[in-house]
Amino acid sequence: MAATSLCLAWRSDACAARRDALMVALAAAHAALLIAFPVAPVIALGVWWNSNTIAHNFVHRPFFRSRAANRLFSAYLSALLGIPQSLWRDRHLAHHAGVTWRLRLSARLRAETALVLALWAAMATRASLFFLRVYLPGYLAGLALCWLHGHYEHARGTTSHYGALYNLLAFNDGYHAEHHANPAVHWSRLPERRVPAVYASAWPAPLRWLDAFSLEGLERLVLKSRLLQRFVLRAHARAFRGLLRAAPDRVAIVGGGLFPRTAMVLGEMFPAARLTIIDANRANLDRARTFLGAPDIEYIHATYPEGLDRAHDLLVIPLAFDGDREAIYAHPPAPLVAVHDWIWRSRGASRVISFALLKRLNVVRSGDGRIRPNGLFLSRADRSVCPRVSRDRS
Repeated sequence: MAATSLCLAWRSDACAARRDALMVALAAAHAALLIAFPVAPVIALGVWWNSNTIAHNFVHRPFFRSRAANRLFSAYLSALLGIPQSLWRDRHLAHHAGVTWRLRLSARLRAETALVLALWAAMATRASLFFLRVYLPGYLAGLALCWLHGHYEHARGTTSHYGALYNLLAFNDGYHAEHHANPAVHWSRLPERRVPAVYASAWPAPLRWLDAFSLEGLERLVLKSRLLQRFVLRAHARAFRGLLRAAPDRVAIVGGGLFPRTAMVLGEMFPAARLTIIDANRANLDRARTFLGAPDIEYIHATYPEGLDRAHDLLVIPLAFDGDREAIYAHPPAPLVAVHDWIWRSRGASRVISFALLKRLNVVRSGDGRIRPNGLFLSRADRSVCPRVSRDRS
């Protein structure tokens, strides 16, 4: 009976309605936070976060059955964010439709614009220093964050981010490709519509500019400093020693040829283990030989998984891996799989490698204890993100 009553007021099924009610409550909490902490960073983050969560979802699926209630809530968001929601709605829906947006001066847009301007005039008149030195800088910074967010959602094509923490705090905003494919689907159901072959970034949209700082560039920086090399080796050694107890017989290391810290650490930990390094870059393999100098290490010039043709006890996946980590976590292709990942992505047994490197090591176990050679454990969608190269054993 309670769910039925709720659905009479809210515009969706009972489960979605409860989640929409949470968004309305958070919109009220946003106003309370601004009153309690009227500082520029809170204003900026509020404009960005609300615009991409509450306001965004309200654009696609108005929360109430009542048209009057929806218009009232739209007016409230307009005043709260300083952005007329009718304007935001028209622009955003034009973006989804792939058409050029044109300004349409509807009565609702004029009313919401008048409300925003009246609020700004009141602040400028009664608290001019606050308006000029706190509100306006925070508001403009919030708009800049919104622009950054929107730009990097599409800078390399429609891009998703599957980090659990971000999607918890931003109501699955990271499922952006899925949202574009299903714009009318409630945000809570987007993970069910995950697009298998979509390009995914390790960074949420506002931080995606960090992709410009490539992992290879950071590796080359480490190559120039003995101090950095010692730091990186110690940090990785602590993580591996904390997670690996029994000595493996055969170890396959994917990538890592540029600065072979994994091979150096595991070679010292398990001197009897037979190591194989698989790297698609021959120059990286040649450089690894100069660091390691061990004649019994096998070097394979190929792309994983094509370069792997025999069983190994331990498989090591690098942070720069281009394939589907979730497929590896769900179906580990070796008895033990050690996956270098970002610090916020904990899976299986896990240890932080370094807070400075934003990196952790996850170890997962296979159910059947055998590796599947030649990529048979990967689906076709998974293979599409693992480009093939010719196999050339060095």
